Amino acid sequence: MDFQPTQEQHDLRAGVRALLAGRFGREALRAAVDTGGDPVDRGLWRELGEAGFFALRLPESEGGVGLGMPEAVLVFEEAGRALVPGPLVATHLAAGIVPGAADGTAVVTAFDLDGPLVAHLGGADAVLGARGLPAGVPVRSVDPLTPLHRVAERGDAALHRDEGALLTAALQVGSALRTVELAVRYAAEREQFGRPVGAFQAVAHLCAEMLVRAEVARTAVCAAAVTGDAGEAVAAKLLADGAAVGNARDCLQVHGGMGFTWEADVHLHLKRAWVRAEQWRTAAQAEESLARELLEGGAGAVAAEGGAGPDRTAGPGPVGGS
Repeated sequence: MDFQPTQEQHDLRAGVRALLAGRFGREALRAAVDTGGDPVDRGLWRELGEAGFFALRLPESEGGVGLGMPEAVLVFEEAGRALVPGPLVATHLAAGIVPGAADGTAVVTAFDLDGPLVAHLGGADAVLGARGLPAGVPVRSVDPLTPLHRVAERGDAALHRDEGALLTAALQVGSALRTVELAVRYAAEREQFGRPVGAFQAVAHLCAEMLVRAEVARTAVCAAAVTGDAGEAVAAKLLADGAAVGNARDCLQVHGGMGFTWEADVHLHLKRAWVRAEQWRTAAQAEESLARELLEGGAGAVAAEGGAGPDRTAGPGPVGGS
């Protein structure tokens, strides 16, 4: 069985990458960081809407593109690679629900952060699942391109949590893959003792570990997108968060003393990865969800064998393993 992307999916990915390279390349990224203010480029938002980014999974009968989650994770991976700011996931999920979300004329955020915080509230037109825009107080964000507001009243994003977690995982995978590229490029350019630092075993191993981490997370995200299984989506988010944060940190190591300066892009990937790791599902929430699923599965397996449930002492179930 061939699990490789189809030619149409390759073309879709390439088209989104070309669009973002032309509209939100490094110069635009740095300009957004340096100027401050609302980081959401409304012009780019509308262009993404016209390209079908937000209406990708909306049925054609409702004016959408009519594709599925496998295609959505591919385009979100590209957005994560480019560090496009804004509530991409929430606006995508709001297509067909909130007027203007599908075509990018509206910016929609969500109650997707753990705690009383909402990202991009100041520049949003709506909040997914809420009747209006809640009042909020600006608070300092670790990521200069993800402004945060503290709100007193919160809505419920549970209805979209699994899809939101998987799409956020795709963003994290894109960032993890991009930091691999940054690390490898720097390791090939930077020289010490007359040799590129990438020729030294410690640096080469670090880059190899980054690639493995990113590809494992990417495989998990793609698999969850194909199966539609909620448990696999949770696992994919956990792996992708670890890949994005871990790769950004290792990329800083490869860059050495200049890795966390304002001029380098590496720190932006790390800061965005920290924020995304708190969106839709945190690591603690994902781990508890997976543990609960494993325990329930183990109990079901034991019962099917005629045992007495989780207290059966004949041997460990799927949780204990061997």
